[in-house]
Amino acid sequence: MSSWTEGLQDAIEYMEGNLTDDIRVKDIADKAYVSEYHFQRIFSVLCGFSVAEYIRNRRLTLAARELAGSETKVIDVAIKYGYDSPDSFARAFTRFHGITPSAAREKGALLRDFAPIKIILSLEGGTMMDYRIEEKAAFTVMGRKRNFSNENAYQEIPKFWLEHMNDGGREIVCGMYGLCIDSEGSKFDYLIADNYIPWKDIPDGYETRTLPAGTWAVFPCKMNNLQDINTKMWKEWLPNCKDYKLGGNYNVEMYAPPCEEDITESNCEIWLPIEKA
Repeated sequence: MSSWTEGLQDAIEYMEGNLTDDIRVKDIADKAYVSEYHFQRIFSVLCGFSVAEYIRNRRLTLAARELAGSETKVIDVAIKYGYDSPDSFARAFTRFHGITPSAAREKGALLRDFAPIKIILSLEGGTMMDYRIEEKAAFTVMGRKRNFSNENAYQEIPKFWLEHMNDGGREIVCGMYGLCIDSEGSKFDYLIADNYIPWKDIPDGYETRTLPAGTWAVFPCKMNNLQDINTKMWKEWLPNCKDYKLGGNYNVEMYAPPCEEDITESNCEIWLPIEKA
């Protein structure tokens, strides 16, 4: 297996071995040899759910097994799997299993099982994926920021764009960039931004960010396949790239002027910061 695949498997095994402990995402990410920011974004793309969701679902699976197979008190099971009170545990348990913790003890109770992830080698790739490696000077953008959780970013960021375009924000920032920057581990800042023009005032509610000079992997795409290219970038390009590793805790979506005939055919790019392995 490649070092990236091995690292991801080590991260999964670390989570599985510490489900009854206080797990820090940073410690999980260290097992995969990437930053906390990149690990959470990669994990969400590859698995379809966040790190927090995975840990929560696995804990609730094990909690149900323990309740069904022993006389352990509900409060003790709740505390063991990271819940501060029986009420918060009962709410989470009921949402996941569809029954209360006490009902899980009843004979024939129907419980849900969320199986642990395993890395399985399979034949993938064989498809064309354009990219180029570029050295870029430092650049500064000015934009409108909002903080997002990795758990709901895919649903909430498009709403942010729609809000910006409909409330007059496009008159200030047309949206040349979508910039993701690490914020506080499980969250990140997202800026709808343009290149900063130093002699112009920065309006209220807007701010500047400077990205350092460095090396970028640039993936051209269209609006209608940006998410597909993003997924392939993490699933196919990165695991097979031996010469580079992930760089800074940010990445950029660059949007060209929209295609007048069909906006979904508009050109865009994904910029991923990298450095020599």
